[in-house]
Amino acid sequence: MDNKKLVETVAANLGRSDEDVSKLLEALAGVLRTRCGEMDCVYVPGFGTFEPKKRNEHVMVQPSTGKRMLVPPKVVVGFKVSNVLKAKLK
Repeated sequence: MDNKKLVETVAANLGRSDEDVSKLLEALAGVLRTRCGEMDCVYVPGFGTFEPKKRNEHVMVQPSTGKRMLVPPKVVVGFKVSNVLKAKLK
């Protein structure tokens, strides 16, 4: 499902306009970006937990050329599904 389809589906379920839902999703993404950038977990009740993890720098070898490259450290966001959502999906 792409972003446009997601916005349309949520708007239809909530009885809101596509513009309102789009703003809501952008706000959620902004909160996740800010809080995870500060290495803080974000818990959404009934949905799951977004938790940032720091990846250290490491050396990578490009398979085709054999050239070694240094990959800089970065923060990635992991997601753990809540037990409530897990039970509903079963």
